[in-house]
Amino acid sequence: MAFEGLTDKLSNLFQRLRGKGRLSESDVKEAMREIRLALLEADVSYKVVKDFVAKVSERAVGSDVLESLTPAQMIVKIVNEELTALMGGGEAKLNISSKPPTVVMLVGLQGAGKTTNGAKLAGLLKKQGKRPLLAACDVYRPAAIEQLQVVGGQLDIPVFQMGQADPVDIAKAAISHAKSHGNDMVFLDTAGRLHVDEALMDELRNIKAAVEPTEILLVVDAMIGQDAVNAAKSFDEALDITGVMLTKLDGDARGGAALSIKAVTGKPIKYAGTGEKLENIEVFHPDRMASRILGMGDVLSLIEKAEAAFDEKKAAEQMERLRKNKFTLQDYYDQLVQVKGMGSLSDIAGMIPGMNAKALEGATFDEKALGRTEAIILSMTPYERENPSVLNSSRKKRIAAGCGLDVVDINRLLKQFDMMQQMTKQFTGKGMSRKMKRGGGLFGGKMKGLPF
Repeated sequence: MAFEGLTDKLSNLFQRLRGKGRLSESDVKEAMREIRLALLEADVSYKVVKDFVAKVSERAVGSDVLESLTPAQMIVKIVNEELTALMGGGEAKLNISSKPPTVVMLVGLQGAGKTTNGAKLAGLLKKQGKRPLLAACDVYRPAAIEQLQVVGGQLDIPVFQMGQADPVDIAKAAISHAKSHGNDMVFLDTAGRLHVDEALMDELRNIKAAVEPTEILLVVDAMIGQDAVNAAKSFDEALDITGVMLTKLDGDARGGAALSIKAVTGKPIKYAGTGEKLENIEVFHPDRMASRILGMGDVLSLIEKAEAAFDEKKAAEQMERLRKNKFTLQDYYDQLVQVKGMGSLSDIAGMIPGMNAKALEGATFDEKALGRTEAIILSMTPYERENPSVLNSSRKKRIAAGCGLDVVDINRLLKQFDMMQQMTKQFTGKGMSRKMKRGGGLFGGKMKGLPF
């Protein structure tokens, strides 16, 4: 995950500060020096680092910090607030036109992920009740139109295309098409280049002049560090962008782009791509990102992921079946699917306060174990899932052959399932209800022996 190195360095620094108790002015200056180095190593712009450290230092050497009973905590609070301000302060919402359709023009360098992440954003807004249309305005990159049609088909979002026509004409025709077909949002997937050039900018300026987009979102690859900031500055000067979408924040990028772009362009980061799947996009919250950088977790995002993944009605039914000791392998599978829907287990763990890289050192998250469990259950008949007691030797061999695993794997799953049932017998009535609500479902609790 991006920022991992920065998180480790800042967490170690704050831990040492807490160990000192009272702090002197020299302690604070040494801490500021380490923060400066950590940010520079994270590929944050030098000017941004200089201004950031100056603001933190000014607040940190005040009497309210040095004379506080918990000066280290006060410094963490100051750094958290300044990091939040650096990335924009608060959530920047997408502007919606009062006269549909809202036109969102997606721009950026080739390879930044405009096509895929533009479709992701359209998919996110579709879930919110919008009726988006994707428009293929990239007529240069081989298979760009086909790629947009593929991701549009996967998200069940219509795609407007006119082949290798003039991109300006395509953009205008797409908006006319949207008006006549009831689409209230149009996403223009424009062409990119390997580097900023005048021909690209002229084309983008012409599209902007022709359709007057409500939003011009710059799609930036977080993996390219300071080059992302330079690209953002060039696009902003040419087009006056309204916001930024960061992609590949799930990679091992140092993260400096996210901390520099707002300060350099003055334009907010509105969305972040957090994975390869089409649902892996989220609204960018500066305060939550700052908390994650400082190893303080991101409980609100974790709750939102859980709410999106878990079906309340199904959870209530499963809780009732658990209470009556009628929980089956089919219910077990349904819970597994909901857990997988929340994303990577390591990412989820990183949202828990205190679960930074150091806290997780030595811990293993066997993502493949979820897949193996799913394969085993899906290789059973509906009757076997409802009545696991009928699984004799011959049935287990058939299931093992069906899922490509060994009988020992089948036995391990059944043992885990049996352990879970034994544990649930210890809870009854309101105690179970409280545990289910608090844990976000069966798998929200800590159950030793489960594959996750």
